[in-house]
Amino acid sequence: QVQLVESGGGLVQPGGSLTLSCLASGFTFSTNAMSWYRQAPGKARELVARITSTSITNYADSVKGRFTISRDNAKNRVYLQMNSLKPEDTALYYCYRSDALRMYWGQGTQVTVSS
Repeated sequence: QVQLVESGGGLVQPGGSLTLSCLASGFTFSTNAMSWYRQAPGKARELVARITSTSITNYADSVKGRFTISRDNAKNRVYLQMNSLKPEDTALYYCYRSDALRMYWGQGTQVTVSS
């Protein structure tokens, strides 16, 4: 079955960096678009970044120029490099993939930006 397992979250100071990783299994990774979403306490889940199977990317305006999404098809992984982190980036970050039948989410990894 489809599994998405995130890792790499943690506590970081404002201005710091983190790289999130999502290990995917149970489907043909290389032919699928992948996304990162996040959800802060009391707020709706929002799209952070998306990468297509041909590595075309798009980003939420709030993270453009600071975050980079990438993929390694040989390792079935999608990454989110996060630089210049701000307290408002604090959230639970989810890996996401969908097909014609349903949506798939990982369990999430917590990112906390605080001094």
